[in-house]
Amino acid sequence: MIWVPTFVLFGVLIALGLLGWGELAFPIWFRFGIGIPLIVIGNIAVWRAVAGFGIQQTGGAVGTLQTGGLYRYSRNPQYVADIAMVLGWMALTSAPLAMLVGSAAIIVLAAAPFSEEPWLRSQYGSDFDQYVAQVRRFL
Repeated sequence: MIWVPTFVLFGVLIALGLLGWGELAFPIWFRFGIGIPLIVIGNIAVWRAVAGFGIQQTGGAVGTLQTGGLYRYSRNPQYVADIAMVLGWMALTSAPLAMLVGSAAIIVLAAAPFSEEPWLRSQYGSDFDQYVAQVRRFL
């Protein structure tokens, strides 16, 4: 259920970015110097987390509480990475509609962990509470 909206969102952002490519007057050094690294780093982080979790558990299937790898630094590295990719695409394309939709996407991505945490608490109990006490939500 999570993968379809995510891929649709990224597809829409790609299309809007290409359609409005360069309409805003962002300097080239910013667009490429900030945009591309954020996209690359975000992709590396997302796919690294997916590989550690597995596709099923990344999509919400019950599994084990992940506390290693990137999860040692952030309880939500996939959301952080998705936000980085969206910011990178917004910077790279400098397209007004990509900025608008990307901003809305960032709000949704930042809010998503708040809806997941009660479920995680019910699944993993005191292990999750200990993890929450030790690791920040984002960075």
